Amino acid sequence: MKLSFLKVLLITAICSLAFSLTPLHAQSTNKVPAEKKSTKDQKDSEHKSAHPFHGKLAAIDKNAKTITVGKSVYQITSETKIKKSEKPALLEDGMVGEPVSGYAKPGENGKMVSSTLYFGAKAESAAGKKTPPRK
Repeated sequence: MKLSFLKVLLITAICSLAFSLTPLHAQSTNKVPAEKKSTKDQKDSEHKSAHPFHGKLAAIDKNAKTITVGKSVYQITSETKIKKSEKPALLEDGMVGEPVSGYAKPGENGKMVSSTLYFGAKAESAAGKKTPPRK
């Protein structure tokens, strides 16, 4: 009886010792939490890469050659291709409140430069029209 009790005690001691030597992988608290970007920083970083835009024309500044769509300002240059009703147009042809869309890229001065600009709602293309089903 003493022999089996010693065996159990020895096995328990070995298991306890083995468990205590095994490193436990706990979460390290030495790491500094990553700083969250503010919503303004996120919006700025979103608009620093080339992107399409669309919305209602909020303002036109003919002197600075800029348009405002929502809260975003886009620079218009001599290279900007402007259209209205699928025809070439000028910046002066735009009217505040009308739909506007286009594509903008970051410029050398940090401003977003519009490469294309469409005033008014885009007309449906022939591919976009649905044809009635054949009978």
